[in-house]
Amino acid sequence: MRRSPIRRTALVAALIAAVAGVAAGTGPAAAAGGAGSVRDVCPTARPGQLRCLAKVRSDLRGGHGVRGPASGTALPAGYGPADLRSAYDLPTTGGADQTVAIVDAGDAANAEADLAVYRDTYGLPACTTANGCFRKVNQDGQASPLPEDAGWSVEIALDLDMVSAVCPDCHILLVEADYPDAGSLSTAVDTAAALGATEISNSYGGGDGHGVDQYAASYRHPGVAVVASSGDSGYGNPTAPAEYPSVIAVGGTSLHRDGSARGWAESAWSGSGTGCSAYLAKPAWQHDPNCPNRMIADIAAVADPNTGVAVYETEQETGWIVAGGTSASSPIVAGIIALAGNPDRYPDASYFYAHGEQLHDIVTGAAEGVDCGGDYLCTALPGYDGLTGNGTPNGIAAF
Repeated sequence: MRRSPIRRTALVAALIAAVAGVAAGTGPAAAAGGAGSVRDVCPTARPGQLRCLAKVRSDLRGGHGVRGPASGTALPAGYGPADLRSAYDLPTTGGADQTVAIVDAGDAANAEADLAVYRDTYGLPACTTANGCFRKVNQDGQASPLPEDAGWSVEIALDLDMVSAVCPDCHILLVEADYPDAGSLSTAVDTAAALGATEISNSYGGGDGHGVDQYAASYRHPGVAVVASSGDSGYGNPTAPAEYPSVIAVGGTSLHRDGSARGWAESAWSGSGTGCSAYLAKPAWQHDPNCPNRMIADIAAVADPNTGVAVYETEQETGWIVAGGTSASSPIVAGIIALAGNPDRYPDASYFYAHGEQLHDIVTGAAEGVDCGGDYLCTALPGYDGLTGNGTPNGIAAF
């Protein structure tokens, strides 16, 4: 067996060390912020609130306005749609009958206009309210009144742009919760399902704790694939809603071009959220040996802001930025599920466990700030591991 057993006492000690390191600013989130001048987008969550997981490269920007083939100038910094299609061998069409819902907190007043710039820059078809492709509503499903700005505008732009990048034919539904708390966001998820979403992406999270399953039912909708970011703090407490058994937990990778047949090298991002729930039972389809309860992640995609994606946003930022975090990988995976058009396969993440051989197996990389003895809990290894789950997309065969 490739996995070496670890005594429970060692696991507990490692978990405590990981949590302490993040709290003190010495864990993977802080480390990532040093070399790459990376900063968190959303304000620190208050007690009882959840936090969006987007990160931005403050030292690397792509300029202003529309730039691309239409204007004859260079494309923005960061990976764009063609890069993601190449890295994950994605078709250029599909998903026209799918509606991907993005659930976030607060209003992004410029969301539709910013999305138009992104799509126009990369030659993607228009997705607007006028042509029926884009719709923005509050958590009750109404066009007004919309909530106040909660400081999540970059997160919203990142989510919208990533769905557009991998599934340009998909319809997009943006549901804005009144507040960044579990109750408001779970209401928004229920609304997204009620309005016909076929995939729902949630790029936010809160800690594992007593009563964490209070809102789990809102993230379980038969026929709808519910996806969530696994978190950006490496190995430690898993995040909700990613740890709910009905949710596909999406971890993160670092992605680089290389000279291989694939053309890309991919390793586990050191900040990718992974952990063993202390409260939620292990699903019947999950069989990793050293976590007796629900383990995350299930699948992964690019998330390292140092190998980040191009995003256009004009409320918190001034145009093109390079962003990342598992806030990027969640909408990417949701968009690929939509591209394949089989959301009914995902009452949970079990489909990926049964078709892992059709994914890119990520076998290098480890979480920073904690030593778990090379175990799969915080180290990328052949087969399943906590940082990248069963692997990353390799076409849509596994979807």
